[in-house]
Amino acid sequence: MARELRLGVNIDHVATVRNARGGRLPDPVRAAKLAEDAGADGITAHLREDRRHISDADIDALMAELTVPLNLEMAATEEMQAIALRHRPHAVCIVPERREERTTEGGLEVAKDENRLAHFIAPLREAGSRVSIFIAADRPQIEAAHRIGAQVIELHTGAYCDAHAEGRFDDRDRELARLTEMASFADSLGLEVHAGHGLTYGDVTPIAALPQVKELNIGHFLIGEAIFVGLEASIREMRRIMDAARG
Repeated sequence: MARELRLGVNIDHVATVRNARGGRLPDPVRAAKLAEDAGADGITAHLREDRRHISDADIDALMAELTVPLNLEMAATEEMQAIALRHRPHAVCIVPERREERTTEGGLEVAKDENRLAHFIAPLREAGSRVSIFIAADRPQIEAAHRIGAQVIELHTGAYCDAHAEGRFDDRDRELARLTEMASFADSLGLEVHAGHGLTYGDVTPIAALPQVKELNIGHFLIGEAIFVGLEASIREMRRIMDAARG
């Protein structure tokens, strides 16, 4: 039976560790298979333009070996579109990308780039991939994502998580209120709502409890926690907290 709230596990930073030394280990595909066994409903991998972590070969192997859906995160470039059209993953999530950033720092600017993005995602939809747009919890961006034909939005939870971690609880509560309002608004437009970025055991519950949110994508924290408790244990605990939030 399909879960009310799905967990997508991002394996990018297994590849980060591998690439720090070179060679083949640790293997992101092995991590993806372990995540499947631990209760992940899908696997997320971001193929960056500079290939700083996930490689083209990783995407080839994931497409060949996964039994759960692959969510391919990528920038809106011709190169990435061609790769997605060749593989036809279950989902494609369009994200902003800058070479100098350590990780994705904010949501995609859709409202100012509607025409190009509409033409960019149309072939992906026609190829059978579900198109998601990674955006801030902002009404104009959600409206623009809807207009260009995205089926899914993923709300950026980074500001909420940062405020929680830094003890800025008024800011955290304001961010949570904004996420709550915009999740409801996106759902009213017929968009499927996902959320992710920076989520941990300590802050995931209020996001997981939002009834409009259908999927959380979590990676860095789970890979870091796996150093101490193992990957299966870290994922199972996140799955338990998520399920309890929907209790």
